[in-house]
Amino acid sequence: MKTPIAITGLASLSPLGVTHKEQWDAYMQSSTAMSWDDTLQAPVSRITKEASAIIDTLRAENSHYKKLDNSVLYAIAAAREAIIQSGWKDGDFGINIGSSRGATQLFESYYDAFAKTKTTSTHASPSTTLGNIASWVAQDIQSTGPEISHSITCSTALHALLNGVAWLQSGMTTKFLVGGSEAALTPFTIAQMKAMKLVPTKVGIHSKENPYFCKALDLSKRSNSMVLGEGSGVACLELGRKEHALAYISGVGYATERLTHAVSLSANGTCFQKSMRMAIGDLDPSEIDAIVMHAPGTVKGDQSEIEAINTIFCNKTPLLTTNKWKIGHTFGASGLLSLKLAVQMLQHQTYVGIPYLEEKTRPQKLHNILVNAVGFGGNAVSVLVSK
Repeated sequence: MKTPIAITGLASLSPLGVTHKEQWDAYMQSSTAMSWDDTLQAPVSRITKEASAIIDTLRAENSHYKKLDNSVLYAIAAAREAIIQSGWKDGDFGINIGSSRGATQLFESYYDAFAKTKTTSTHASPSTTLGNIASWVAQDIQSTGPEISHSITCSTALHALLNGVAWLQSGMTTKFLVGGSEAALTPFTIAQMKAMKLVPTKVGIHSKENPYFCKALDLSKRSNSMVLGEGSGVACLELGRKEHALAYISGVGYATERLTHAVSLSANGTCFQKSMRMAIGDLDPSEIDAIVMHAPGTVKGDQSEIEAINTIFCNKTPLLTTNKWKIGHTFGASGLLSLKLAVQMLQHQTYVGIPYLEEKTRPQKLHNILVNAVGFGGNAVSVLVSK
């Protein structure tokens, strides 16, 4: 990268809570944030009561917000906090916040009503467009720069970061707000995951002896154990070195591999290999201290990413971790929540491992952490974040 990118604000709303302290304290515990949902007949990971209270307050303070999907409100809540952290006072910055599913809850609700009456509300169309995430965030924080919403499935948030980096490096702007938001714990979304046999069943997957619904990175598992979560993550990016930087983006990489079917990923993780090489750049691979993996908890997905890492690092791998065992897979928000975990580890100089896996000796210092994400379509993104 021509110039390092400073992360000057980083906020999230997730099953771990809202504040930095809440989330870090949760990571220090070995328990999962997941629970079984009898209505959906699946394990899920929901935002905390404290986070839900913030969303309720948003709806109460603005009559327009009562008609918005949670995916939009989650993004607004995180964006407000990130802006406060960064100290941005004017609205002269761009926004790119995406989502894999978008306004899923509202869309399903409007369609259920349409199926019964064959009519729908005037709010149905504007409130279910993917573009209203960035546009409502812009309205809320009164920004004047470009507004972008997009979906590149599970790598959406890190693709937003790529876009922000590109705008900053081009010189077209000096500040960019990026992130992802997801609120897809709905019957139809869960049914789609079940149809692909990605979601674990209650029988045999969770017990006192095995308290984890999602066994991400456990390569001994014989069945998929992906669990759906919800939340949002937003980062404030600025060009160059900043005194108040939380961490720096020192490399980015991306790649798309040829598909064999709609949700395929090659056995050796070709797209991951390319994206990680690009993100590492001229840095010696031995200087990568840890990798926050995408690792959704699927048999083939986890193994594919491991194979890619072994190829890049010649089996002398850094410490490997993921937060999917803790908060589930938050689709379009997952990349930013992984990035936040990486930044928190750098700030606290503490590696967060996976409680049911044996790990190598923890490093005494953390300087460089790689963050991975990939989505349907074989599109991978890797981001190198440094202290």
